[in-house]
Amino acid sequence: MSVIVLVENNGGTIKPKGFEAVQYAAQLAQKMGTTATAVVLGTIAETEMQALGQYGAKRVLHIADERLNNLHARAYTRALVNAAEKENASVVVTLYDLTGRVVAPRVATQLKAGIIAGALSLPDLDKGFVIKKSVFSGKAFGYVNIISNNKVIMLAANTLQVKKGEGAAAVEKLDVAFEAKDFAIVVKEVNKVTGEIPLADAELVVSGGRGLKGPENWGVIEDLARELGAATACSRPVSDADWRPHHEHVGQTGGTIRPNLYIAAGISGAIQHLAGVSGSKTIVVINTDPEAPFFKAANYGVVGDAMQVLPRLTEAVKKFKEQHQ
Repeated sequence: MSVIVLVENNGGTIKPKGFEAVQYAAQLAQKMGTTATAVVLGTIAETEMQALGQYGAKRVLHIADERLNNLHARAYTRALVNAAEKENASVVVTLYDLTGRVVAPRVATQLKAGIIAGALSLPDLDKGFVIKKSVFSGKAFGYVNIISNNKVIMLAANTLQVKKGEGAAAVEKLDVAFEAKDFAIVVKEVNKVTGEIPLADAELVVSGGRGLKGPENWGVIEDLARELGAATACSRPVSDADWRPHHEHVGQTGGTIRPNLYIAAGISGAIQHLAGVSGSKTIVVINTDPEAPFFKAANYGVVGDAMQVLPRLTEAVKKFKEQHQ
């Protein structure tokens, strides 16, 4: 009864968050007294797949159909179900991202499995199969016991600190008999943003709100992000006003992120925004209003004008980098 984990193919390479999913599956498999097998879809080099052994995968099942280079919910579901049946796997792990959200529930339905979205811990096997997750928009934690024989876990990003080890996974080709309806939706073109760190994958994020007073002032956000190697984000009022593109909006009605560091400048910290960022490991808030709600959720707070604080912070980062080159 092995554990299988879906590892996303990102244009011929493994997404960094995929390593975390593999490590989670490997640690879970160890607790269960079994092994973890990664499932990789589409066109990718064998060396990329073998490297998953450094994060705990013993084997890789490769479904090499080039049509799987783009997300097809039906096809991905069929591939994962086939892999689970081949491995006699009782647990399927995916990330709690776009792919996981559209594929994992389908897999759970076909395997008659219990499912948990946004897992924040390995299961407590002494109490059944109890997993921690956030509830009520990040205001509390819930502990869910999956009692079905088969289980599907959607892992929240940055749950584990990823550690690279040694070893190489054995790669095996898996043939799946797809049907035409699995690819009924045709992907004509894929346009990717270049020159930016993808927000969903970022470990450092610098974000701005209405306190910056206008899009013309966004340079202070971008300058700090550039020095830190961070992604940029914004609050909903900013994206609604077209100061920033919608894909940078984080919050209850935007994206949910869990970076190691989240710097929020000129954002009051309404509960809708906190819902998207409360899982951040460290939160730094910069605001002129000492009563801003965000300070209650912050690890560090600066009462001051972002237009003055951010440039000074950027200069401090530059000096630090110069001294430690």
